[in-house]
Amino acid sequence: MRFKLDENLDPRLAPVVAEGGHEVDTVLDEGLSGKDDDAVYQACLASGRILVTLDLDFSNPFRFPPAPAEGIIVVRPPRPVLSMIRAVLTGGLPRIKEGFRKGQLWIVEPERVRIYDPSDPIE
Repeated sequence: MRFKLDENLDPRLAPVVAEGGHEVDTVLDEGLSGKDDDAVYQACLASGRILVTLDLDFSNPFRFPPAPAEGIIVVRPPRPVLSMIRAVLTGGLPRIKEGFRKGQLWIVEPERVRIYDPSDPIE
């Protein structure tokens, strides 16, 4: 899988994600630091990468639709400190690797994952 870590995630997390055999770059790597969310979203569309972020703005599928993108993963630790972010992210990676499909929005929390898939039929 190909990921882009948003600037609100410590770049030291890139090797942690890459250990799972994933390709990882960061917003910092691309010189997108300080750019608005729309620019980051467009960069992910252009590069074919799944955005990984702490930014709840990306959890709004009407503002940032996951369907045309590779997907969006919003990490929700109990507190935004590196150790907790790392724990939630590494805890969710096996499930992400196993079940993530193109165009989905995943909210990854300590004990659960919520998935929005725009292709799912409305019941």
